[in-house]
Amino acid sequence: MSPQCIGYIVGIIVLTALSAFFSASETSYNSLNKIKLKNKANEGSKGAKKALLLVDNYDKLITTILIGNNIVNIAAATIATLLFTEIIKSQPDLAATVSTIVVTVITLIFGEITPKSIAKEFSEGFAIRVATILQILCLIFTPFTWLFSKWQKLLIKMFKPNENTAMSEAELITMVDEATTEGGIDKDEGELIRSAIEFNELTVKDIFTPRVDVIAVEANAKKDELRDLFLENGFSRLPVFEEDIDNVIGVLHEKDFYKNYFKKEFDIKKYMSQTIWVTLNSTLSNVLKMLQKSKAHMAVVLDEYGGTAGIVTLEDILEELVGEIWDEHDEVVEDIVQISENEYQIDGGCNIEDMFDTFHQKYDSDELEVTTVSGWVIDCFGYIPSVDEQFDFHNLTIKVIDADPKKVTKIYVKVLENFEEEEDETFIDKFFKKDDDKEDDKKEDKKSEKSLHKEEIDDNISNDNVEQSNDNIEDK
Repeated sequence: MSPQCIGYIVGIIVLTALSAFFSASETSYNSLNKIKLKNKANEGSKGAKKALLLVDNYDKLITTILIGNNIVNIAAATIATLLFTEIIKSQPDLAATVSTIVVTVITLIFGEITPKSIAKEFSEGFAIRVATILQILCLIFTPFTWLFSKWQKLLIKMFKPNENTAMSEAELITMVDEATTEGGIDKDEGELIRSAIEFNELTVKDIFTPRVDVIAVEANAKKDELRDLFLENGFSRLPVFEEDIDNVIGVLHEKDFYKNYFKKEFDIKKYMSQTIWVTLNSTLSNVLKMLQKSKAHMAVVLDEYGGTAGIVTLEDILEELVGEIWDEHDEVVEDIVQISENEYQIDGGCNIEDMFDTFHQKYDSDELEVTTVSGWVIDCFGYIPSVDEQFDFHNLTIKVIDADPKKVTKIYVKVLENFEEEEDETFIDKFFKKDDDKEDDKKEDKKSEKSLHKEEIDDNISNDNVEQSNDNIEDK
């Protein structure tokens, strides 16, 4: 082999290595985790800081990589053609064909697939190691990147993309789920982060205690009545009202009550704290700030008419963040109890979204006008149902097993096996169905025509036979 051919081979090897470098760089910067890179930069990694600068100028970086990769690939193809032309001098067409095949295979295996696979597995580490080299290349290719940036701006003006690049809450939750799955954070931490992200979307309507379940006391109540209420219910605070519960005037703390219990003149109004008013649509984040500012633990929820819809407590709000908080006075009540493989008992006060999630039912939270199972069941019936009344909902059989004149207190749910829900027909399905119907109609029409034709023939034959018989009779 001539020294010239050896030089060509060395050139192809070097250019393939450069192609691998550019391909790996592209993959590493496309698949790296920016958060991990920031953490390394904060820890003092100079390479991570350089890599972050490149990420911040991603358009310039990717243009540089693509220019470099195309240059080396074209150069490799050119040198390979020269090499095989030198080897196969008698057949230049064959030499060109062979060089194309060889360069394609080598570039795919060693210049694209292999380096990209490796770079994807070690994206952050590789990006940090090549950051300095890429910065130099970006500087060298500045005239080209400037030209392509202008072209990019022109395209943007022409097509006017209107995409919001800001990370949404759904994307953040997806990141948390991935981190939980991969073991970066445990399940409890993931739930806490997810609750914090979704916290701003929650309103008082999602967690408040409704009016019918509120234990309140009249302003003129006797000391013994108050004592009995505190002892029976175990609440540390009670709303105080005048005339009716729609006129709440304050909140009485158990500690303040017992502190002044033995005084001769006992007046609830002197010992109760101020009332905090909120609405059903108030966000939990705003209510939490209000309670913190006023140093209160309870707020009265108003309905659209200015009456009392219920109450919401600081504990209710915190439970949305950290999960259920139990104290010595709380009764452990499970809203959803599984009694067999496909049978459940559900409390009427259970959140309807929790029930749908349990049975993997699709729903639109914005379209739900109720928050409890009781409200949903009543809405489905159109009236307050009696015990043993039931209905089917998708793959579920819903049966009322306990109710009172005001609400449904408990239901029975059975999950139906081998349930096949009819899917909505797409336009294409309807189109082909229409064609099939037309074909069926055509077949029926043909059958009808054949039948009518046959009947006409039979009638003609019958008539001929009758005429022939009559002729025979006349002859006789």
